[in-house]
Amino acid sequence: MATTPQTNADLAAIASVLKGCDDIVVCGHVSPDGDCLGSQLGLAAALRSLGKRVACLLAKDEPADERLSFLPGFADLIPAARYEGPARAFVAVDVPTRERIGEDGAALLDACETSVTVDHHAADAAMTALAYVDPDAASTTVLVWELAGLLGADRAGDVATCCYTGLVTDTGRFQYQNTDAAALRAAAEMVEAGADPAAVSRAVFQNRSVPSALLEARAVERMRLCVGGAAALSWLSQADFEALGAAKADAEPVVDALRSVRGVRVACMLREQDGAVRGSLRAKDDTDVAFLARELGGGGHRAAAGFTLETGLEEATALLERRLADLLEGDRLK
Repeated sequence: MATTPQTNADLAAIASVLKGCDDIVVCGHVSPDGDCLGSQLGLAAALRSLGKRVACLLAKDEPADERLSFLPGFADLIPAARYEGPARAFVAVDVPTRERIGEDGAALLDACETSVTVDHHAADAAMTALAYVDPDAASTTVLVWELAGLLGADRAGDVATCCYTGLVTDTGRFQYQNTDAAALRAAAEMVEAGADPAAVSRAVFQNRSVPSALLEARAVERMRLCVGGAAALSWLSQADFEALGAAKADAEPVVDALRSVRGVRVACMLREQDGAVRGSLRAKDDTDVAFLARELGGGGHRAAAGFTLETGLEEATALLERRLADLLEGDRLK
């Protein structure tokens, strides 16, 4: 365990506070992934097993990844902008900053009497009254799993499925560098409590849309190998999404295709979105891509990070080619 500067409480203290709360809202970050939604829905299921009234919020009013629609409670997700209450306690999971919960989420946070963060993303300061952040945790759902136990909640079934989904997605099917003994022990506990690894795998990893596969084909065709093949860089335009009938979530798996190429240490996928460019970085070794993401105004984990550039695709591609060369040739971030 390696808590961060924003940590000001342990999970036992957070469990004690939540036991005394009701009308709880649980919010994650914009563009929620498996760990974010798994954390939200898993914690909500745990709290409801104790008789609590809980609502799970989407930070942004846009569709969540359809591959995660099998998660218990997915159909009841409510955009923060359309939530009418009540809300007395705000729990942020898998998100460290106000910017990442959006304006509507931040407004609800400010209106709540009690506020809590449970996360594994390091930040300089807490955005809630109570915060527990452990960047060594393989996923936020590992922390939610522990918190559910401390709450005395029923972790069988729904909680186990949600928490396992967050863990298996954030570890890349237990292939990424964050896969450790603690992660595997937690996964075993979740499976014993009812999570079905094969069913989760079918839903998340073997359930891509045709537009998603076609987006990957375009990205691989455009792939540039830089820095002597140590970096792979590609891009997708808004026109690509429109031509293929693809949604934003369809592009999420594409960066892994770049990362899988032999010799590549760092993969970067650029995606045009709403007049800006969203970038995803993945490392296959111990290169710290989060450092580069932070330099570009984003953040994330050492092996997986993201950023947004207020520029065009051509400028973004040229910039990333230079920065990837700085990153890998200088070896500054390794």
